[in-house]
Amino acid sequence: MSERAGGRPGEGAGDGPDERAGAHAREPLRIHDGVSELIGDPVDGLFPDPPADRFGDPLRDPGRDAFGGPVRDPARRGPYGTAGAGPVADRVSVRGLRARGRHGVLAAERELGQEFVVDVTLFLDTAPAAATDDLSKTVHYGELAEELVRVVEGEPVDLIETLAQRLADVCLAREPVLSAEVSVHKPSAPIPLPFDDVVVTITRSRA
Repeated sequence: MSERAGGRPGEGAGDGPDERAGAHAREPLRIHDGVSELIGDPVDGLFPDPPADRFGDPLRDPGRDAFGGPVRDPARRGPYGTAGAGPVADRVSVRGLRARGRHGVLAAERELGQEFVVDVTLFLDTAPAAATDDLSKTVHYGELAEELVRVVEGEPVDLIETLAQRLADVCLAREPVLSAEVSVHKPSAPIPLPFDDVVVTITRSRA
């Protein structure tokens, strides 16, 4: 039996360390149950190419957007009255509406009251009103503001979260409104530290 210098018995002329390392490096890697395994022979179709169009560009799953995320059902409206790829993103907003109320958990808040500031954004389709120039097909924001002020000045509640919900209910009671975002500011909240504002913001949609 012949031996090459520095080799081991049984090693052929073509079985040196470089040749063996190269053969080993050509073995493809397979991931199975979280464990990397080396297999001896390449397997065709182990990692198939994605379907492509006639120009060679990968075909996109119609249920996924360009970033791989799910495409929303166009028939379903979202939290802001949006509808799939054709959103109804028209908005009517009333901001900085001020009224005095007696909301809070402290006795002094109930007795003395304080100023609250309300912002509302209504999401609706204004196209019918624009096409007909008909106020009845949109939201009369003057009447809405008066109704919101009556709620703030009305029955006191402990939490401005509760107050925000009541204001959202008023907004959604108007037929064209699909959803509403309501913010209630309590700038004079009883906090014994310097601060700018306390705000609760909620978004509510029609059931």
